[in-house]
Amino acid sequence: MAFNLKNWTDRLQTDWHAFVSFWLPIDGNIEGFIYYYPLFMAYVWMFGAIIFYIRFEWHNTGNTEHLPSLSAYPPVSILIPCYNEATNIRETIDILLDQKYPNYEIIAINDGSKDNTLEILQELANKHTKLRIVNLHTNQGKAMGLRAGALIANSEILICIDGDALLAPEACAWMVKHFLDNPKVGAVTGNPRIRNRSTLLGRIQVGEFSAIVGMIKRAQRSYGQIFTVSGVIAGFRKSALHQVGYWSNDMITEDIDISWKLQLAGWSIYFEPNALCWVLMPETLEGLWKQRARWAQGGTEVLLRYFNKLFRWSSRGMWLLYCECLISVFWAFLILMHLVFAPLELLTESTLQSLHDLSPSWTSMLLSLTCLIQFGVSLFIDSKYEAKTGGVAKYYYWMVWYPIVYWLMNVGTTIFGSIKAVRKKHGQRAVWVTVDRGLRQK
Repeated sequence: MAFNLKNWTDRLQTDWHAFVSFWLPIDGNIEGFIYYYPLFMAYVWMFGAIIFYIRFEWHNTGNTEHLPSLSAYPPVSILIPCYNEATNIRETIDILLDQKYPNYEIIAINDGSKDNTLEILQELANKHTKLRIVNLHTNQGKAMGLRAGALIANSEILICIDGDALLAPEACAWMVKHFLDNPKVGAVTGNPRIRNRSTLLGRIQVGEFSAIVGMIKRAQRSYGQIFTVSGVIAGFRKSALHQVGYWSNDMITEDIDISWKLQLAGWSIYFEPNALCWVLMPETLEGLWKQRARWAQGGTEVLLRYFNKLFRWSSRGMWLLYCECLISVFWAFLILMHLVFAPLELLTESTLQSLHDLSPSWTSMLLSLTCLIQFGVSLFIDSKYEAKTGGVAKYYYWMVWYPIVYWLMNVGTTIFGSIKAVRKKHGQRAVWVTVDRGLRQK
């Protein structure tokens, strides 16, 4: 029998629309779900962020360098897991020594670094009595490094930062405030800001961390639960960590995992926007892809691992968050299937109709307008936290590129990371990898 392209494409279209109609029984309109899901979530995030701002930030519109009033100053241990941080660790510790908090120690964990990180740490420890060193002879992974530091820490409150992060002098006090005010708080996530802004990707990420990362954390805190603390800056109650077994050694993103472990155990996670931490981010597409694929893999690993625990009534607070994450993964795979099957539909239409389908539509304009509104809201909320860098308004122009860079890469990394999470061997140790730290400006 001769091969008939039209019959073949018609059959594929029929099967595709039957599949879509089964899962999305709204006239089989998968395009509508693809367009309106990010649109809907953008307004959910904006509304939640505005609620958070009115409740917790409205009255505090002044200088971010002021300190909160604390009823006590309990000891704090600042943990810094390090792997090949010779370029950054000296600056990180120098900044830590300027903390405006009277009672803290610094514990640096060298996790089998192959450069001279250990030698630099030993040199600094000889100069500063606040600094202690833990040396792991082989690369055990960030989770094991944090666990080692936590076990020898003298404090109930632990603040964890990365080896290339610069912690604002007021950050410790702001994070401690939540632990003192509420005994149910198991963790506090800080407010990471981008240090390197010399390329288009760097500038886009300045807006991303304001309009997306910060906005989502505010919204999730308003609605009750936070998907993850920031791995570069987070505080923990040691007794809460001990209850849930500390960080998991086999999860690719220990920050996402510990967030779910704590909240499923009944602990709360708060977001503190005044706890600023300046971090280095990838400024190449390859580096950004690897980072976001790792984040996506870690998110899917959590969805798989803690699925059974969600059936407990005590876990009901995590149900909406779990559904949101699951739908996001589903949305990415739907886009992939749509991109695969859409060209087949074009083969059966006239050239004129094809050109019409590819033309701009009101939905794309609505998405673009929503994106600009979202950045406008975040600009209003986040402007004071960027005062030292001249504000985020100068990066507003670069945000027109954000949907192209972020959404397209987000779809690809979600699919890639989810597949890796499903294929990963159970119990496989997650170890350090070399990451893109971008181009630093002097």
